[in-house]
Amino acid sequence: MLTIGELASYAGVTVRAVRHYHAKGLLPEPERDHSGYRRYDAGALIELIKIRTLAEAGVPLLRVRELLAAGEAEFATAVAEIDRRLCAEIRERQQRRDRIARLTAGEGLVLPPEVVGFLDRLRALGIDERIVRFERDGWIPLAAHSPERVPEWIARKQKQLSDPRLIHFYRTLGRVLDLPGGDPALVELADSMAAYITQLADEHGADYLDDSQLPAPFAELLDTMAFDTAPPARRLIELLRARGWTGWTKLGRVDTR
Repeated sequence: MLTIGELASYAGVTVRAVRHYHAKGLLPEPERDHSGYRRYDAGALIELIKIRTLAEAGVPLLRVRELLAAGEAEFATAVAEIDRRLCAEIRERQQRRDRIARLTAGEGLVLPPEVVGFLDRLRALGIDERIVRFERDGWIPLAAHSPERVPEWIARKQKQLSDPRLIHFYRTLGRVLDLPGGDPALVELADSMAAYITQLADEHGADYLDDSQLPAPFAELLDTMAFDTAPPARRLIELLRARGWTGWTKLGRVDTR
């Protein structure tokens, strides 16, 4: 037979916790022996360990009482449900840990892994870091606005990066960021970009260029952000419009007649 102190020690709780469980009606309180002490048997220890385990799992004490009074089948079902809930909480906490771990990466805090991977690929291809930041800043509001579309959009971008012409465009754009708006290099870039876009549209259809279905005001907001970040981009769009294409975030044909 065990004293209350021994019972608490073997079960891994405090004497105060045992008395609390007594007060809540979870653990029967034995009668005192002839010496005035309460003595506990092995059954009480097992019950106390069950109570502690359930309580530590986050089960409310009222629910603990119900489970202790349940039959074996009901108890097993309830414990399985508790286990599923704990597993879900563990997954959620791990996801939080993963997000915290990405804090040091900066962009990983506000961008999903697919986008971070795309940006890292641009860097590996030697794209100007200003262009990478330009892409990153555009993806932040996009990912917040339509997170469910991000995997689809990124898959398309990753596929497009296999085209050397697009890589050439990225690299050329990086070189012209420091040029004034009237520099001939912008005109040359607009010519090559318009030819590239037209060829893609002819090969794959207009939807290949843009099926984002973003609201026009939101797309305009992203365009403005791009133009503020890289002023030559505004001039480039003006040149593209004269060549039959308009938009930066939402690219589309325009009638130049």
